[in-house]
Amino acid sequence: MGALKEPTTIGLYETDYYAWTRDQAEKISRGELARVDVPNLIEELESLGRSEERELESRLDLLLMHLLKWEHQSWKRGAPWTATIREQRRRLARLLKRMPSLRAKVGEFLQDDYELARALAADETGIELATLPVACPYTVEQVLQDDRLPG
Repeated sequence: MGALKEPTTIGLYETDYYAWTRDQAEKISRGELARVDVPNLIEELESLGRSEERELESRLDLLLMHLLKWEHQSWKRGAPWTATIREQRRRLARLLKRMPSLRAKVGEFLQDDYELARALAADETGIELATLPVACPYTVEQVLQDDRLPG
């Protein structure tokens, strides 16, 4: 009976992701760069960046939707909408503080995220989609400004 073989790095990536991450960190910290699973490590690093972009977009979607609701349903304004707007702005500010390079992405994502937020706001409120502006009516600064409420 032979000795048990340790799983290969690539096999470990497929069978026990947590163990693979620990293994890669140890190899890098010991300077064993030739033994690092470079293709999968690159994939994971790129995935981390995409994950942060997704968080940014998700927060923008929700914030833009509530800004539209605030502006176009003034009779329904209340503490819950204010709280959601403030919370999303604070979470965006915290995300951008941790990762300042994402700030440039806000401008890139604004119109696409606005299109989704516009559709969601129309669905949620019953407002005709055609009555909401097609182009985002807010600048990046207005969206991120902690105390600004439209209308």
